[in-house]
Amino acid sequence: MLVILWASQICGAQSLFDRSKMLLGRIDLDGHAYNRSNMSIGCILKDGRIVDGSNMIMGKIEKDGIIRDRSNMSIGKVDGDGVVKDKNNMQIGRVKSDGTVVDRNNITIGYAKGIPMRYAAVFFFFFFSMFE
Repeated sequence: MLVILWASQICGAQSLFDRSKMLLGRIDLDGHAYNRSNMSIGCILKDGRIVDGSNMIMGKIEKDGIIRDRSNMSIGKVDGDGVVKDKNNMQIGRVKSDGTVVDRNNITIGYAKGIPMRYAAVFFFFFFSMFE
């Protein structure tokens, strides 16, 4: 699986951290993603498509929060209140309003302050999980 973590070289970028508050990456205001080494690794486009660093489509975030893989299969959803569910509608975690990301047992797994809940859900719970 590939991770799209977001880092930026411009002001306004928001950082993602693991549970130990170690930097994972950043996302800039245009959705361009960079890993912790500041290498470009992808983008969430304005239409919700998620592409990797080679512009290959990895998935999509729909306006209603449904997250799809590259085959357009629904793999989960993030509700407006940050609750993250898998494709079977089982809760797998939550992105809290303060940016704290917790698993299904309410254990903190990371931080995404200032990052849209949908983006944080993709990073921490779905197919973007390698923070290299």
